[in-house]
Amino acid sequence: MQKESISILGCGWLGLPLGVALMKEGYFVKGSTTKEAKIDLLRQAGIEPYLVTLDPDIDGDDLCDFLQSDILVLNIPPSRREDIVEFHIQQISSLIDALGQSPVRSVLFVSSTSVYPMLNREVSEEDALDPDSPSGQALLHAEEMLMQESGFQTTVVRFGGLVGYERGPESYLARMTEISAPRQPMNLIHRDDCVRIIMEIIRLRQWGEVFNACSPEHPLRIDYYRRAAEASGLVLPPEAETAEPAAFKLVSSRKLENALGYTFMHHVQ
Repeated sequence: MQKESISILGCGWLGLPLGVALMKEGYFVKGSTTKEAKIDLLRQAGIEPYLVTLDPDIDGDDLCDFLQSDILVLNIPPSRREDIVEFHIQQISSLIDALGQSPVRSVLFVSSTSVYPMLNREVSEEDALDPDSPSGQALLHAEEMLMQESGFQTTVVRFGGLVGYERGPESYLARMTEISAPRQPMNLIHRDDCVRIIMEIIRLRQWGEVFNACSPEHPLRIDYYRRAAEASGLVLPPEAETAEPAAFKLVSSRKLENALGYTFMHHVQ
């Protein structure tokens, strides 16, 4: 039985290794980039490359061909700009219009746990009501727009802070002058788990769902960076002086673990 064709909109730090992993499992993969210089990189990886931009309208020389797939993985974080919410809504609206002219029937939207406010407790998928940050607000709007569409089914996966490879804590330590909110628990996930979770959602056809995806451990910021400093030989910056304990959230991934029968590969501590 021939496996589905998959288009990945956003073949960067996460999308490129995801595309390579999907190809190894027998899927036909197309991938987009906004940079001409990365076209050869995708081609060398075996991914059919496309130049696609969302500025905010979607544009590309072969856009119809790029969207000739069964599944779309949408992996574009909101742009850091003054009108971040409005701009991201326009991007998603333009993409939805293009999807209406395509055979895509399943969309996997890579979202973030920034959709949750700091509730000082454990949060589950139902708690995304009033995000604290503009990027969280933009993502929640995008989730709602995609989930409301009837022409395709959308599954949203809300990843915690992305770590692994060149995004290790030591790379941040070198630039830090102090550790803010040192007693705040962190919600993190390794890139290897991100790739495997997306692949499992596709394999098990878990469409029309919303999943959190974070490592079960929630290390305090001070402990996370202390371990990194000890392992790398870097100096641990001083703790920031704060009058009150920092607000926090503990993101639960139980729904995902149960639905996929998933066990995390990396326990981020």
